[in-house]
Amino acid sequence: MFKMNFLRWRTRKALKKNESLRSSLPYKQAINMGILFSVEDKQKHIEIKEFIHRLEQDGKKVYILEYLPLKGENYEFMFDFFTQKELNFWGEITSEAAQKFISIPFDYLYYIDRKSNPLALYLLAGSKARCRVGRYHEDETHFFELMIEQNGTNKGLMETMFKYTQQLR
Repeated sequence: MFKMNFLRWRTRKALKKNESLRSSLPYKQAINMGILFSVEDKQKHIEIKEFIHRLEQDGKKVYILEYLPLKGENYEFMFDFFTQKELNFWGEITSEAAQKFISIPFDYLYYIDRKSNPLALYLLAGSKARCRVGRYHEDETHFFELMIEQNGTNKGLMETMFKYTQQLR
């Protein structure tokens, strides 16, 4: 599929071209938090909402973007989303919500997927986030400043991400 080949090429190019300042800010000083994830099921949706609530209780402003797979259900229509239909022939994501999301200079951007999504990786490559946090995958170390090795549930991944970012000073 040409689209996906172009997407991979654009992702590599975005990684090389992105000159955003990368550093971890102490969690207590962090204000803007981003959450990027792929819709899977109702349980993950509930767990994401709990994670958002936890961050908001700490006074953080949270921005959310979800990837909605074809035939996936958009639970409660709470979050901005993008779909594969917004990937053009040349491998560009044309979603206005996605473009806005990657332009925000998050203090922390959490990518909450256990299995990698090439469209999400493209957004991570172009993101202006200071510290991108995601699950450890050996071949994706250049997408993140903090990687969590966690093979359990999505909830466990979020709890571990929260624990480690809270400890940053």
